[in-house]
Amino acid sequence: MRLAVLALCSGLAVASAAPAQDSETLADIRQDLSLLKGELQRLQQELNTTGTAGVQVSGSTLDRVNIIETELQRVTALAEELQHRVDVVVQDGTNRIGDLEFRLCELEPACDIGNLGDAAPLGGEAPSTGAPAPAPAPALPSGDGAELAIGEQNDFRRAQEALASGDFQGAADQFATFRETFPGSPLEPAALLEEGKALDQTGDTRTAARRFLDAYANYPESDAAPEALWRLGTALGALQSLNEACVTLAEVGSRYPGTPAVAEAEAEMGRLGCQ
Repeated sequence: MRLAVLALCSGLAVASAAPAQDSETLADIRQDLSLLKGELQRLQQELNTTGTAGVQVSGSTLDRVNIIETELQRVTALAEELQHRVDVVVQDGTNRIGDLEFRLCELEPACDIGNLGDAAPLGGEAPSTGAPAPAPAPALPSGDGAELAIGEQNDFRRAQEALASGDFQGAADQFATFRETFPGSPLEPAALLEEGKALDQTGDTRTAARRFLDAYANYPESDAAPEALWRLGTALGALQSLNEACVTLAEVGSRYPGTPAVAEAEAEMGRLGCQ
């Protein structure tokens, strides 16, 4: 593990010596939109009926009641599974569209990234029948079950809110201040991860990569470690350190199998052409 960390540090050092190249093109963005459209079409097909019924109700009254109850449970479970999949697609699609808007803005000299705001949810907002509910406060990371001071919670949440609102530099500064104010906090790995995400949005990919490396290398068993590792690989790819990026991304699946970061890492490996 220490050798892997040293190798990543070396990769970052090499990346520091060479300026990052902007290889993003409109063709790449069109490809992402096509993939997203295909995913939505596949999901739409699953919502269409096949025209056949698989429920046969016969027998005594008690038998029919039992059959109906069993089928209701099965259909309810399928509906809940489909709803979950729809929610995942909407969340992922919304995030991707927001990322595409950011990347398109980077390609337009007159575009102000700070005024982009949050992307509208994929599929549009659900109609509201009353006054809009207040936005819930961002959920705090688990902190491995450790008890947190009130000020610690409030400072971390304010930094989260700044990141969610698009104030990326302000969020990065607040997470850095949080780590200085609460050294050794249970939220330290999450703060490093979130600070890296904020820095990455400001365009400071190199410093962001160092924050991701710190979160993974210093807290490999934390909840933040899987995401930190795949984001580190992604940042290394953006810094044109492709060999280090591929090695890092491949490590996600072996170190953290079954976590959402594995799919993200595999997708990034595909984009980078890792063998």
